[in-house]
Amino acid sequence: MHDVAVIEDPAAAEVSLDPIRSRLLAELVTPGSATMLAGRVGLPRQKVNYHLRQLELHGLIELVEERRKGNVTERMLQATAASYVISPAAMAAVAPDPGRAPDRLSARWLLALAARLVRDVGSLITGSAQAKQRVATFALDGEVRFASPAERAAFAEELTAAVTHLLSKYHSADGRKHRLVVAVHPALDSREGTDRG
Repeated sequence: MHDVAVIEDPAAAEVSLDPIRSRLLAELVTPGSATMLAGRVGLPRQKVNYHLRQLELHGLIELVEERRKGNVTERMLQATAASYVISPAAMAAVAPDPGRAPDRLSARWLLALAARLVRDVGSLITGSAQAKQRVATFALDGEVRFASPAERAAFAEELTAAVTHLLSKYHSADGRKHRLVVAVHPALDSREGTDRG
């Protein structure tokens, strides 16, 4: 089982978003059968079986074991991942495009960049899993508190200069291209409003 799997197929995304199926996926972090799940989710076994077949058909769960119990074979299933991310590729026709309105101070542009990041890294994960290789990535995550909007602006200016310097220092016409995304946004658990420092 993977920690995270990326759903790129529109049909698989639709299947995963059904509330019952989403709950079954959560329950199947540990292996279970239709009978076991029926008791946990309060549905008849036949209905659970129907939903499990749909999840299995789209690669969201897999068979891990078959157990014989008298004349019955119990199928033990497990989710293919502990959690899932739906890639914007699943809605390619309406996926955000950061190239449409590149305003680096816009929250909507930041969201479009984040969507592209999910789509690209999702595709890399899918390809690397098929090739049985790891994806070379690096990420930083941190928090900073600004005393004022002026300090936030100064920080953004210094950060831009530092990143621009590093890009020019290490950029080469040869080699594999890598994408760098640096983002700063208010933390959701912040006490300050969105327009404050």
